[in-house]
Amino acid sequence: MGQNSTEVAYGFGQFGSTYLTGDGAKLLMNHTSSKYYVCAVTMTEDTTFQALEVVDGGVDLGMGNTYCASTDGPFKLDADWNGADSTDTTNETNEDSDQITTSHTFPKGLTIYGFWDNVELNSGAVIVYVAPRHDYHVKARS
Repeated sequence: MGQNSTEVAYGFGQFGSTYLTGDGAKLLMNHTSSKYYVCAVTMTEDTTFQALEVVDGGVDLGMGNTYCASTDGPFKLDADWNGADSTDTTNETNEDSDQITTSHTFPKGLTIYGFWDNVELNSGAVIVYVAPRHDYHVKARS
C-alpha cells in the first residue's frame, strides 16, 4: 500500500534534485519568488563549498531562529536555543556554530541536511535535493 505523504517525500528526495560539479557550479534559489530550498546535499566527490547559505538567513522559518551548517555565521546557538547562559566558555568566541570555509572538506559519500537557498561549489561534485519552502503556498500565489 502506498503512502501519499510530504514527510516521506522530504526524506527520499521526491521533490527533485540536480547534480553540481566543479568550481563555481551553483544552485541559487534566494529570489523572492523561489518556491524551493535545498534540504540535503550528498557529496559524490570530496567537496569544498564557496557558499552554503541558510534560507533567509535563518529568520522566520517557523521554528524561531533556525540554523544549520553554512558559510553564514558563526551563530550563537547557546543563547538562541536556550542551551546555556552567556557564561558558557566552550570555545574562544562563545559560538557553537563555526562558519564553513573553503578549507573545510566534506568527504565523498557524506550527506548533510539543512535549509539552504544558495549552494556554490569551490571544488568537488554533489547531488542537491530540494523541497518546497515553508511559505510555498504564499509564493505560489504570487
